[in-house]
Amino acid sequence: MEKQPITVQGLEKIKLELDERKQVLRPKIVAAISEARSHGDLKENAEYHAAKEEQGLNEKRIQELETSIALAEVIDITKIKADDKVIFASTIIVQDLETEKKILTKLWEEMRLMLKMVLFFLAHLWEKDSLEKIREI
Repeated sequence: MEKQPITVQGLEKIKLELDERKQVLRPKIVAAISEARSHGDLKENAEYHAAKEEQGLNEKRIQELETSIALAEVIDITKIKADDKVIFASTIIVQDLETEKKILTKLWEEMRLMLKMVLFFLAHLWEKDSLEKIREI
């Protein structure tokens, strides 16, 4: 699999969630399963089935987080020279032109690719000269 860019803060956030799920949530779920087992017949035990489902969801999320950490390529955004370009982890303002509502957000790789596709499509509607500017994004 391909490495995924991530900020130092983003990686730390993932590690904190992983630790919380392994050290706190996992033992709570195991205790809930044990408690539910003690109530007898497992076929009709809704508490047991709910705890097992929660365990499965937690373990799936743990795997996702571990994969994210394994594929992480930490990018120090303070060392990236942007030259007035929108790049990974840039803070951007998106404005709805009809309502003039503004949203401040960080631009991550997936968003950058979607933005590029939208702009490429719009360039076809506007003028061919815009295509060269969009390819630089």
